[in-house]
Amino acid sequence: MDIHEFIKAVLGQDAEKMRTFFRSDASVNWHNTNEHFTLEEYIRANCEYPGNWNGEIERLIKAQDTLVAAVHVRSTDSKISCHCTSFIQLIDDKIACIDEYWGDDGDVPQWRKDKHIGTKIRP
Repeated sequence: MDIHEFIKAVLGQDAEKMRTFFRSDASVNWHNTNEHFTLEEYIRANCEYPGNWNGEIERLIKAQDTLVAAVHVRSTDSKISCHCTSFIQLIDDKIACIDEYWGDDGDVPQWRKDKHIGTKIRP
């Protein structure tokens, strides 16, 4: 499976292209919001999500039948920036299950600034 093409289809909200990467009985779990989706529910949730999106894979790990991708996702109007970590289980080179963890990007909390700990990852 070409993970880069899959992410491009997801960010482009291209339902038909997305379907080509999945097994028909695939499922997706969004743990942050405690949601479980069938393939068609996931495609609908993704493709009907408001706005237009772009992004890139920042880190990719392949281990046997699992891909782990950390993706930086941004709205094209730059109002939303977040990161998603996806654990993608493959069977016969098709997605059988995805477990995703989403987090909004934001400023360092004041309590950590007050402690003068940590440095920026990116300028």
